[in-house]
Amino acid sequence: MQTDEINRLNGIYKRLLSNAGVKLFEGEGKIVGPNEVEVTQLDGTKLSYSAKHILIATGSRAQRPNIPGQELGITSDEALSLEEFPKRAVILGGGYIAVEFASIWRGMGSNVHLVFRKELPLRGFDDEMRAVVARNLEGRGINLHPRTNLTQLIKTDDGIKVITGHGEELIADVVLFATGRAPNSKRLNLEDVGVELDKTGAIVVNEDSRTNIPSIWAVGDVTNRMNLTPVALMEASCFAQTVFGGQPSKPDYNDIPYAVFSIPPLSVVGLSEEQAIEQINGDVLVFTSTFNPMKNTISGRQEKTVMKLVVDAETDKVLGASMCGPDAPEIIQGIAIALKCGATKAQFDSTVGVHPSAAEEFVTMRSVTRRVTAAAKPKTNL
Repeated sequence: MQTDEINRLNGIYKRLLSNAGVKLFEGEGKIVGPNEVEVTQLDGTKLSYSAKHILIATGSRAQRPNIPGQELGITSDEALSLEEFPKRAVILGGGYIAVEFASIWRGMGSNVHLVFRKELPLRGFDDEMRAVVARNLEGRGINLHPRTNLTQLIKTDDGIKVITGHGEELIADVVLFATGRAPNSKRLNLEDVGVELDKTGAIVVNEDSRTNIPSIWAVGDVTNRMNLTPVALMEASCFAQTVFGGQPSKPDYNDIPYAVFSIPPLSVVGLSEEQAIEQINGDVLVFTSTFNPMKNTISGRQEKTVMKLVVDAETDKVLGASMCGPDAPEIIQGIAIALKCGATKAQFDSTVGVHPSAAEEFVTMRSVTRRVTAAAKPKTNL
């Protein structure tokens, strides 16, 4: 099923390339000079091509932790190709993939343990919203193990024995490593050509996506900037406009919306409360709304939707918006347009809401939940 879908998507992309007049060579490529690429084809023969510009967009790959028995675990690459449904799952990691697979497998009835190093999952997101996600995961029956790591996996007759850093033992049918991704830069011969890499192996580029070799450019996860598919598309569009369209363009990483497709999902745009407190010189106003969605009141599920706006007190500009609840990504996509246009809280307030909807809460939050003054800004490391 998954293979059929991937083949279908690959077919669509190949058609798009063909229709755009792109010539596709299948094989392994490496850069052999500032203007030369060598391709080893599927039959082993080598071809060489020269070009005025070379664009690297090789993405990233899932990483595995260096622990005994790590070969017994899987990554997200294999997670959708399992022969049998895992009745017991241990997931290592606290990011998007970890939280999403925990939600999927738990929703299908699996006993799930989520193991992560920090106090809360989703490091880098708004701390208040992270706490909401953690509460929702626990409310749906997922076992959380904060401030914990895995030290060893052992194969047994009853499944995989998982040893945590606290000495706890868990038994699982599947252990998923969701411990980040590494740039796909190793087999491209970049060091020999002189392309600069950082310590993670990411290709170092300037704000135009250009490497230290003027004819070589790079976009997407291989540069380890903001690793999201729509961001890579933005970077590629800017590259095309700059190099071939006669319109020098730079990617703008401000007010990019993104989502974690947990159940229910979390979606955000702009600054978190912590980022706003750190970056804004003056006071920060925080507006929040917590309510039970209508379908939960009917079903009896005790799972609150939480929405939040972060505002610059001096300028009234809305700096960030976040939501955890049903349809959050659909709602935040629209809010992102408002933030991109520089909307103020007064403009949000003057917008008429759609009733009855969850989205209308974003234009009816009138009371300040808290004001963080410039003198009393806290520091957190959850």
